[in-house]
Amino acid sequence: MSALVVPARSVAAPGSRAVLFDVLGAMPGGVLLVHSLSAAWADEAGRQIESTGRALHRLPARGEPTLPKLESALDDLRGLQIGVVVAIGGGSAIDLAKALAALLPAPRPPLDHLEVVGRGLPLDVSPLPMIALPTTAGTGAEATKNAVIDVPDHGRKVSLREVRMVPRVAILDAELTLGLPWPVTLMTGMDAITQLIEPFVCTRATPQTDFICRAAIGPAMRALLALSRGDSLAARHTMILAAHLGGIALANAGLGAVHGLAGVIGGRTGAPHGAICARLLPEILEVNRLACQSAGLDTGRFDEIDGMVADAFGAPAAKASDLLRGFLRDQDLPSLLGRAATPPDPNLLAQEAEVSSSMKANPVALPRAVLAQAVRAADPAFG
Repeated sequence: MSALVVPARSVAAPGSRAVLFDVLGAMPGGVLLVHSLSAAWADEAGRQIESTGRALHRLPARGEPTLPKLESALDDLRGLQIGVVVAIGGGSAIDLAKALAALLPAPRPPLDHLEVVGRGLPLDVSPLPMIALPTTAGTGAEATKNAVIDVPDHGRKVSLREVRMVPRVAILDAELTLGLPWPVTLMTGMDAITQLIEPFVCTRATPQTDFICRAAIGPAMRALLALSRGDSLAARHTMILAAHLGGIALANAGLGAVHGLAGVIGGRTGAPHGAICARLLPEILEVNRLACQSAGLDTGRFDEIDGMVADAFGAPAAKASDLLRGFLRDQDLPSLLGRAATPPDPNLLAQEAEVSSSMKANPVALPRAVLAQAVRAADPAFG
């Protein structure tokens, strides 16, 4: 029986953000508040924390965390007697907060602990306790044991990973996600759905993660479709739960080729992570199924995914890849090109993705040419 890695405490209900102050009361020391610029409630939270007389240090998270930003923040914050880290924001803010909680007490530089581009060493000292309040429903970073860091000098995104980095407390208040623009809702939602599908078909799936994924894929798809028609607190609550469960699933099972490629593409072009996942998911679902069939492996889980997604769309017997393509075709997703003037060579992207930690759990080894073709199929700009 495998143990399930989860936050020590999770609270999930509209309005539950008020729990933050009770939790903080049991954690001594100064408070580092890392927040997205768009997280309006962070101001109120900061005022309430300061009203108790505690030292508060605020760090706005601008964009995705990069190694230079992380190193600069560490230099600024060391020596401030921080005892607890609070993150209010999307996955980028939570990842930055997790990295700071892990590295503020650490004697080594960040590169000693980063995967792929660094030494990947375990932490010498336990991270600071951390509380996460997501304001988007996508990465599930409030439930994972890694933080994704963009390393511009290497043109890729890599992880700082350690089981002790799982936040101590996750507070899931869907009211904090109300009013998110549809493009953000779509991209984060597709990331959440990808993070439920990939752990379900990966080689490290467990009975616990199977239960989670089977329970969440259909409701997440239905909630995202509902949100495409208008805002709804009920659908927002379902999505924030689905993202959280996806975080638990990936932390305990793994991911696959979508995320293996996404880290490389995002690092090279700066395209939004959720858009990359959305564009790649239908293509990788298809090539994984075909590769499993060719290898004589069981494809029953792909049939299950088809059934769950088809039921959400009300389209019996349709393939998930076809339904997702049709849905996303009308959504004006950002290109995989991001800020790049010209598309990177898909063969080079595939080569770099082969060493990604996410790729290791893909249900079957995919040839480089197949990965490159999936990138081309995902975006005409790469054709």
